[in-house]
Amino acid sequence: MKICRLALALLAFALNVSADDTKSPALAKIGTGDVTHYLGKEMIVTGRVVQVSIRPNIVFLNMDKPYPDSPFTLVIFPAATNQFGNLKAMRGASVEATGLITNFHERAEMVLKKANQLKVTSVAPTPSSH
Repeated sequence: MKICRLALALLAFALNVSADDTKSPALAKIGTGDVTHYLGKEMIVTGRVVQVSIRPNIVFLNMDKPYPDSPFTLVIFPAATNQFGNLKAMRGASVEATGLITNFHERAEMVLKKANQLKVTSVAPTPSSH
């Protein structure tokens, strides 16, 4: 009888482990310098917004270096810009962006469609008044 209970307990444990395998694993965090190794993959990319370019049909948040040297750009189209608040205030902020890393004209980027894809981890420092 003890062997039967032990076998049932092991079977239940094995079923729970295999059921957990169907859950999507947590996404890995990478820096902007690593994005080219993860094209076509969903990741969390960390970095600092150093340049915000707002155009009538698109917004670019260039990470870690200004254009054209930026290793990674966050792109927001007009249909989604209202979800992100004051985008100009993002300049200087450290962020985590979650989504699919793509290659557009030999540049790594991520299109942000929802506000929950962008998390501010530290705000931009305020200029000191000396």
